[in-house]
Amino acid sequence: MAGGNNVARMSPRQRMINLMYIVLTAMLALNVSSDVLNGFSQVQDSLHRTNLSMSARSDNQFAYLADLYEKNPEKVGPWYKKGEELHKRSATIYAAIDSLKTAIAQAADGKNGDYRKIINLDDLEAASVTMLNPATNRGRALRLNIDRYRDYVAALITDSTKRASVMQSLSTTVSNTPGTVGEMTWENKMFDNMPAIAAVTLLTKLQNDIRQAESEAMATLITNVDIGDVRVNELNAYVIPNSNMIIRGGKYSANIVLAAIDTTQRPSIYINGSKLPGDKGLYEFVPTQTGTHEYSGYLEVMRGDGTLDRRPFTSSYTVIEPMATISPTMMNVLYAGIDNPISISVPGIPMNAINASMTNGTLTRSGDTWIAHPGKVGTEAEISVTATLEGRQQSVGSMKFRVRKLPDPSPYIAIKDATGNPVHYKGSPKRISKAQLMAASGLGAAIDDDILNVTYSVVSFSTIFFDSMGNAIPEVSNGSSFSDRQKEQFKRMKPGKSFFISNVKAKGPDGITRDISPMEVALN
Repeated sequence: MAGGNNVARMSPRQRMINLMYIVLTAMLALNVSSDVLNGFSQVQDSLHRTNLSMSARSDNQFAYLADLYEKNPEKVGPWYKKGEELHKRSATIYAAIDSLKTAIAQAADGKNGDYRKIINLDDLEAASVTMLNPATNRGRALRLNIDRYRDYVAALITDSTKRASVMQSLSTTVSNTPGTVGEMTWENKMFDNMPAIAAVTLLTKLQNDIRQAESEAMATLITNVDIGDVRVNELNAYVIPNSNMIIRGGKYSANIVLAAIDTTQRPSIYINGSKLPGDKGLYEFVPTQTGTHEYSGYLEVMRGDGTLDRRPFTSSYTVIEPMATISPTMMNVLYAGIDNPISISVPGIPMNAINASMTNGTLTRSGDTWIAHPGKVGTEAEISVTATLEGRQQSVGSMKFRVRKLPDPSPYIAIKDATGNPVHYKGSPKRISKAQLMAASGLGAAIDDDILNVTYSVVSFSTIFFDSMGNAIPEVSNGSSFSDRQKEQFKRMKPGKSFFISNVKAKGPDGITRDISPMEVALN
């Protein structure tokens, strides 16, 4: 728009056209990617379903507490009253947030707006008008209600770790965004200039946190019903063996105790007519025959009137032949192309007396463990174990394993967190800073699910950026590294934007190059 006297000479129509142009330009600059908005819609739908499940869980917990109260009102009464108040307050704040979500949807789409099906997802005014209007102060009121509810529910949770988790999830403390002037409130950070679908999603997440806090508090109340009970109303004898299964040649060990025993007066224990030596109730012997064996006896304890109280007991033990225990470290599957650690042991047999072999592959010893290298994928591999017993080899067991090819890895960008520790960023919904992105050298791929930990080599990948008009701009990598053109695109990205990494090809230790799933990279 021209300045100075030119403005004065313009017709009202021309001024209006120029003003509309400026507004349109600003709207284009603030345009939010439709992919990101659709992503918020998917997250909102998922959180809504989760909230339905959490609400049902809370109702079930309260129904269980109510059932306990009905059976024993005197004992459960104090905890039921607290649970009733908790359930009521949680439902009230949950419903209040629901009404705010509806108000935002109606501000974006009209009086028939539905937060479950928002049409104008990118409406940047609906949330601000609804929540930050100084005439209604709905955002401030919500923050105060959350603060009161958080302090109330945290006081009901006795476990310090769970209480801290609830305090954190419902915290309304915010830190100022770099570049802002003055102190920022929770409601401003949540709803100022926020797309309608994003604001609704954040409120749905808040409802999820409320239901989780209610569930933790309700679980504490249910636990407290019995926490102070002492249920000793009779004396009984108990035999507590370390194990009922014994290998021939091993030792049987059991504790025989009297419940509610007086520590100043130990009972006398008789087994098969003979008194057990000592006063600890420890019964030990070395069995010589396999099979199930029974024994019986009784305990004698002095009553307060000086008479003896006799309590009989019976028990049994089973003696078995040695058996091998074969437990794969990485599930009951062997993967081709990598080392598969296998733990092989036989109770009562030293490791150096155990040998093992394998079909459809090779099995080698590595200290006290074994490394399996399977052969053909899709064919079972069987591991057979033998042990040296009294100078002779004896078969003690075998197990069959399925042989599979390695699963596809997940792509990641190697970055450093705030403390300088290396971490794997695997994409949205988590976000990274632009500085972290610029410091990254390229893309990696791995299976790092704590079951398999396998590193892959990235062969190539593409990045897809979107300009202000929504046009896709693809760029190709330099092998596993970001190309110069990709880095130039990184420099142009603004805070809050995102791009996609696709067409990722990675090669595993099995020599197979495969296409793996894409990822979305979102900036703070």
